[in-house]
Amino acid sequence: MVGGLAGSIHGSARITLDLDICYARNGANLSRLAAALAPFHPRPRGFPEQLPFVWDQVTLHNSTLFTLQTDIGDIDLLGEVAGLGTFEDVKNGTVEVEAYERRFLTIDLRSLIKAKRAAGRPRDLQSLPELEALLEAGEL
Repeated sequence: MVGGLAGSIHGSARITLDLDICYARNGANLSRLAAALAPFHPRPRGFPEQLPFVWDQVTLHNSTLFTLQTDIGDIDLLGEVAGLGTFEDVKNGTVEVEAYERRFLTIDLRSLIKAKRAAGRPRDLQSLPELEALLEAGEL
């Protein structure tokens, strides 16, 4: 998990309304990811309903970024994270956490700060002072 919810896991007060996931792009994982999300009817966010969209392994293979609406909420899938790289690179900067009655990997605070800075969007840059303060407080 990367993005705003990862920040929340580390203590950020910022609210985010989507789940950002960095995913491995190998064939077996693409197949598992497509199957896992299929029951929740993923569609590109903001696309008209009448436009056809096929959710499968081939679709996942053809792009590295998906902003999806699903029956369970908005999900962003990232094959690469700005400033960090591919899933394999991102995984090197993760920690295992327990939240929402599950154990999973989330990006660590240093990597999250690096990614937010690299993304450079105003909302990412605005989150940096709080994230840096959380990092500093954790190092005391």
